[in-house]
Amino acid sequence: MKSYREEFTFNTPNRRGYINITEKVESALKKSGILEGLCLVNAMNITASIYINDDEQGLLRDFDDFLEKLLPHEPTDHYLHNRTGEDNGDAHIKRQLMGRDVTIAVTNGELDFGPWEQIFYGEFDGRRPKRVLVKIIGE
Repeated sequence: MKSYREEFTFNTPNRRGYINITEKVESALKKSGILEGLCLVNAMNITASIYINDDEQGLLRDFDDFLEKLLPHEPTDHYLHNRTGEDNGDAHIKRQLMGRDVTIAVTNGELDFGPWEQIFYGEFDGRRPKRVLVKIIGE
């Protein structure tokens, strides 16, 4: 069995953002030479997320609106975590809801997606560099 590892770094200009990273992951898969196996993609920061869904701008806005209504950033004193001097308690919880990672089957050298599926990096406390890991295993 072969293994391939690659990291990406993202630095969103705003506190929250959603980036389609499907092409980057597909590029890593091509470099790996793996034709059959599994591809893990995970956010390596506790205030960012990786998830799979449709790349439709209305839906991306719906996710953001839903998360902000459910877990608003302000008032920041609403979150006990923020008593540590941070202001990102909401970002930690948003990450838990949206997920840390995804695993995608690799078939015939391609990500084996369903219709409309794309991989996204979700940022909930941006404005600094954060890493995403891609780990591919197989033959």
